[in-house]
Order: sequence, then structure tokens, then C-alpha cells
Amino acid sequence: MSIVDVVPWMLTALCAAAAVHAVRQGVLTRSSGWRGRVDRFLHTAMALAMATMPWAWGHLLPAVPQTAFFAAGALWFPASAFGRSPASRLADLARRLPHAADMAAMAWMHLGHSIQTKGGALVTGVLTLYLLACALRSLTRDMPALRGASGTVGVSTGTPAPYEHFWHGSMALGAGIMLLMHC
Repeated sequence: MSIVDVVPWMLTALCAAAAVHAVRQGVLTRSSGWRGRVDRFLHTAMALAMATMPWAWGHLLPAVPQTAFFAAGALWFPASAFGRSPASRLADLARRLPHAADMAAMAWMHLGHSIQTKGGALVTGVLTLYLLACALRSLTRDMPALRGASGTVGVSTGTPAPYEHFWHGSMALGAGIMLLMHC
């Protein structure tokens, strides 16, 4: 079995696990409000779509509705940051941009972009580099805290679940890889 045969299975397993995590968090976390539930729904839909993308049967759904859905998701993340107070709006927008890039990458992949054009190559390159940078940041974000004393991870990162960075980073990495696979 070559690496070409293993990558689709790895991406499917990662994305399926991320979908289960998103559903679990969405069901168990009621305090996140309607915005959090919409976020979880979009993450779950993206993870499920990514889990099926490496396979021929994963393209059975029409591309146009999927493109529209993920494009709307890409707009949702930055637009929903503007409902917050002006003081936290910029920080919230910055936190939501990687999720918007994930959705934009999904829309771009379902659009059937053409890498043969300069514009297509530029969009694919920019999205891929941004997603890989987001993945690297997210996957390594808690590492210094993990070397410290036990019980300090949640305090140092400000998140109730430090492993949340793993899921966001993994999905950004998976989306970046899939962008390159669709070239």
C-alpha cells in the first residue's frame, strides 16, 4: 500500500472524528447560544463533506448547492463577529477568520476551480498557505503550556477545552491538504 492509498483513509478518519466532536460539542454545550450552534452546524457539515471528498462517491451531491452553502458559511464567520460589542469585535473577527478560510476553501474546491489559470493558482495558493499557517498556529498553540505544571493549560490559554485547538488545527490542515489534492 502506497502513501497515495493511505492519505484518503487518514483524511476520512480525521474528518469523521472532527464531525463527531463537533456534534458532541454542539449537543453537550448548551451555553454557547444560537451563534455557537450555527458555528457547530457549519463545522459538522464541513467535516462530513471533507470525510467523503477523497472518494468517488463523495461527489454525488451537486456541486452548486455545496458551493453556495460553504460560501454562505465563509461569510457567516466574519459577519457574525459584528454582533458583538465594539471593544471585542476586532479580536472576535480575528478568531473567526480561520473558520471563514476553511469554509472558503470548501466552496473553492466544490466550485471546481481551475488551477491552470493564474487566478485559480493564486487563490488556491493563498488559501492553502493561510490554512497551513492557521493549522501550525493552532496545533502548536498550547505546547508551551503543556510543558508547565498540570492544571495550567486551561488557565493559560483562556479556553475551557484546550484540545479545541487540535480540532481547529486539524481541520485547517485537512482543508489545506485537500486543496492541494484537488489541483
